[in-house]
Amino acid sequence: MAEAQNIPVGSNTTGSIAVAAESTVATRMSASPSFDVADFPVPHGREEEWRFTPLERLKGLHDGSAEASGSLKAEISAPDVVTVETVSREDARIGRTGAPVDRVAAQAFSSFEKASVISVPKEAVLEEPVRVGLHGEGGVTYGHTVFDIGAFAEAVIVLDHTGDTVRSANVEFVLGDGAKVTVVSIQDWDDTAVHCSQHNALVGRDASFKSVVVTFGGDVVRLSPRVNYAGPGGEAEFYGLYFTDNGQHQEHRLLVDHDRPNCRSNVAYKGALQGDEAHAVWIGDVIIRADATGTDTYELNRNLVLTDGARVDSVPNLEIETGEIVGAGHASATGRFDDEQLFYLMARGIPEQEARRLVVRGFFAELVQQIGLPDLQERLIAKIEAELEASVA
Repeated sequence: MAEAQNIPVGSNTTGSIAVAAESTVATRMSASPSFDVADFPVPHGREEEWRFTPLERLKGLHDGSAEASGSLKAEISAPDVVTVETVSREDARIGRTGAPVDRVAAQAFSSFEKASVISVPKEAVLEEPVRVGLHGEGGVTYGHTVFDIGAFAEAVIVLDHTGDTVRSANVEFVLGDGAKVTVVSIQDWDDTAVHCSQHNALVGRDASFKSVVVTFGGDVVRLSPRVNYAGPGGEAEFYGLYFTDNGQHQEHRLLVDHDRPNCRSNVAYKGALQGDEAHAVWIGDVIIRADATGTDTYELNRNLVLTDGARVDSVPNLEIETGEIVGAGHASATGRFDDEQLFYLMARGIPEQEARRLVVRGFFAELVQQIGLPDLQERLIAKIEAELEASVA
């Protein structure tokens, strides 16, 4: 079953379901990954995976001309039981979640010198989150980070991106059997920053992985969260919140690859856009392979257009190779403010701008609550308020 809904307001929203007769997935969702940048031709913007991205604004990340020339200040705080290591690229723990799936990610893998490996021992239950603050100080930077979570461990991880840089990075999450992990990735860059990153998660048997992506800043942000399952019974949840402002390009491209039986996934991304040439792109791909019987999956994207001149491209896709599943579906919608909601609030004496603010806060409230950390939730609500204030200043 599937649902696709579109209310076009400067938007392009499409959806598709493919039921494969063969065991080999043969669509754009199955691009061949590789650690070698030479295996990916330089994109020109006509390719399916690049047709929405403003390549000229990637500052050379896509064509190999962006040499590492900048600096990034990293601050990591974690409970004492957590191990933080700086390792060479030959470390055996690197690359276990899969290879890069596009040229920019492959360029990042080819260009980093040292990687960070952050390990949580098995059965450890962290009382405080692992916080990784990355502050750009100009120039081009590349990076690679591995989070190795032991069996039956529980952890919350916060990745906080600020400052100015042109950055490409790969981040890996390896979850042992029965582990429970929540990852919050915040993109709060300066307006001139460029950020491309591939997030790979490998979810062990009966393990649970939750990703919460929050994107506000940056000139161009392109993130690719992906998940695979290492055993049956795994669960993955992907939540996203983005606020795309005047001239910004924010692109989120997800892939959930169900290749083991009795696994579950749920995707819910919401965005608000305002200002001329604000452009948000959401691609949600889900593959259910022939052996993935008992799969239960759903993906949702909602967009709220606050002003004229903004554009949304929303493309949910399902590819199913077996009919022996619990459920699979998707939904996508883009629209303006609900006039009835505004009228209801204004009829009770609430000024229009305050009414609009309440509608937007309500639109995002469910996703903000998924973060589970009061300090971050308050910060993000304040950021949303500031964005709304700027729109009426």
